[in-house]
Amino acid sequence: MILVAFQGASVDGEAYTDVVDSAQHAPTWLDSAISVWSTYGLALFAVLMVVGWWRARRVGAEAAVTALAVPVVVVAAYGIDSLLKAVVRENRPCRTLRVVTLEACPAQGDWSFPSNHATIAAAAAVALFFVSRRIGAVAAVAALAMAASRVWVGVHYPHDVVAGVAVGTLLALGAMTLLKRRPDSLTRRITATRLRPLLVS
Repeated sequence: MILVAFQGASVDGEAYTDVVDSAQHAPTWLDSAISVWSTYGLALFAVLMVVGWWRARRVGAEAAVTALAVPVVVVAAYGIDSLLKAVVRENRPCRTLRVVTLEACPAQGDWSFPSNHATIAAAAAVALFFVSRRIGAVAAVAALAMAASRVWVGVHYPHDVVAGVAVGTLLALGAMTLLKRRPDSLTRRITATRLRPLLVS
């Protein structure tokens, strides 16, 4: 995936232009809604993290630790995604192809592969499943919507968001699985600090 990403247009450039063209012919209200979601939708995941943590505190300290791990995992996923961007250095499709997009094309050097938004959303959704299946399900739908919106507004190729979802999913799954194996030791350490109020209601 990384090797072919250098020439993003050759991977799925045609699919990208089809989506962007569809956006140009879509109803204004739909484009506006998707643009707003693409720009501000990540805030929903922050809200879901807070809700998940608040509910987890009532369950117990170990559940609260799991909930508090979610934003840590998301930040780590973002960091790794950013490193991948710096290695691959794929130009944005809106700079490589002659298209009119809903969102202004990011500046040169703001690389395209993988999608930060898709990575963050996917990591949050997967991690939240370990806190609450219901919250995780809501986050999963939102993550897919976020990934799709980034192509719709014209700032990413489809393979950028697919890779972002894969990166976020794998990292969050690995990190949360490791945490769930031995949550007791971490819980004891945090409980012995000033952070104890974050674990119990």
